[in-house]
Amino acid sequence: MSKKWSSLFYVLIVTGLGAVIYWIVQKGHTLQGHHVISKAVGAAGAEQDSFTLFKDAFHHNLTEPLAILLLQIIVIISFARLFGFLFKKIGQPAVIGEIVAGIVLGPSIIGAYFPDINNFLFPVSSLVTLQFISQIGLILFMFIIGMELDLKAIGKQAYGAVIISHASIIIPYALGMGLAYFLYNTYAPDGISFLSFALFMGITMSITAFPVLARILQEKGLTRSRMGAMALTCAAADDLTAWCILAAVIALVKSGSSVSVLFTIGFSLAFVLLMLKVVHPMLEKLGNVYTKKQKLQTPIIAALFMILIVSSYITSVIGIHALFGAFIAGVVMPSNINFRKIVIDKIEDVSIILLLPLFFVITGLRTQIGLLNTANLWITFGWVLLVAVAGKFGGSTLAARIVGQSWKDSLSIGVLMNTRGLMQLIVLNIGYDLGILSPEIFAMMVLMALVTTFMTGPALDLINYLIPEKHHLVEHPGNVHANAENSTVL
Repeated sequence: MSKKWSSLFYVLIVTGLGAVIYWIVQKGHTLQGHHVISKAVGAAGAEQDSFTLFKDAFHHNLTEPLAILLLQIIVIISFARLFGFLFKKIGQPAVIGEIVAGIVLGPSIIGAYFPDINNFLFPVSSLVTLQFISQIGLILFMFIIGMELDLKAIGKQAYGAVIISHASIIIPYALGMGLAYFLYNTYAPDGISFLSFALFMGITMSITAFPVLARILQEKGLTRSRMGAMALTCAAADDLTAWCILAAVIALVKSGSSVSVLFTIGFSLAFVLLMLKVVHPMLEKLGNVYTKKQKLQTPIIAALFMILIVSSYITSVIGIHALFGAFIAGVVMPSNINFRKIVIDKIEDVSIILLLPLFFVITGLRTQIGLLNTANLWITFGWVLLVAVAGKFGGSTLAARIVGQSWKDSLSIGVLMNTRGLMQLIVLNIGYDLGILSPEIFAMMVLMALVTTFMTGPALDLINYLIPEKHHLVEHPGNVHANAENSTVL
């Protein structure tokens, strides 16, 4: 009975109100003035060219900013997944394929051979929006990296890890500044001081890609080995130190003087102390409440995101970089593993799968390999690569051997610390945005990051072949990379 009455009600309300709407429209026509009628007559004469009108409307819809952005995301993710899949098939981390996908979509490949397609996909007017969205992805990614950094785990192996880590920074840093001395006159952009150029060349030589390193160890089953545990700890300490140095370098570049940089560094230190001594204990209590919870309430997640955004905003205003604030926000999150896992699971897929490929394409659009069009430029790139490998690999290997590691483990740690990947690209883009790196140097550095990361897997296989040894499993030192086992891309 109720079903019949419902059907009758539906029919009556649709037909009845439909009739009312029709009557209103008919009565409304009498309100139109003669000017509307004359416009309608003029439009009737244009009906014969309706297909042209349709084409114009279709072209407008196709090229409006939102449509362009959605098409860019579709193309970028498709290329990133395809190249990531292909590179995993040849034993390389998927992130290398995604970086290559960005270069392919940029002026080096598609832009060089199919300029019309490149101009349609990535018009200059759309790049600002694309870059801002990619920066949001980087902020979320650095937040994850901060959460995956376990300061207690670093402390357990602090002696050897700090020596290896700091040696793997200071040695390539010094070599990078020495290289800058020979490159400055030819390749430094106009208006950039030698100090700014040299300091940034040093940081680009000394960075290590902690996420890529962890992913390589996981894929090769070395995460729980003695060497793998030490490499992860060294890379974590390296990341923490390198980002602090980078923050100081950015502060110096932005402030323009060694005196005003003291204010920036002072505010930065005060901010870090506030986060570690005030915010972290408060969040630690919150994490203890949710020790056994399978999910977090929406207000809690909202509060965590507010901390992330406010932290990024403060460091940006202070004069270092929003990414450093995101990194610190991740570090001060509750140390409870379950709590961190829940938060990471909520944002990792969006950050890594959707937003980070946008950053790779922005990097690819800035990388003009065609600029390296002379033998002299390729020789310069050879020197850049040589200094990068000698400093990072050589410094890490030497330090590892001095602190008592075997030759095999020392060489393996050196190879792993020489992995640059995504973290290098983040640093390079910061330098490019600040105007410190010229397009030629930027292209060389991107290629160097690709080569040093690409060589990691084969170099480890070669070491295992030349120096065969059984893996010594150890209890994993805390949650140095809590999500390495589950990482899908990095």
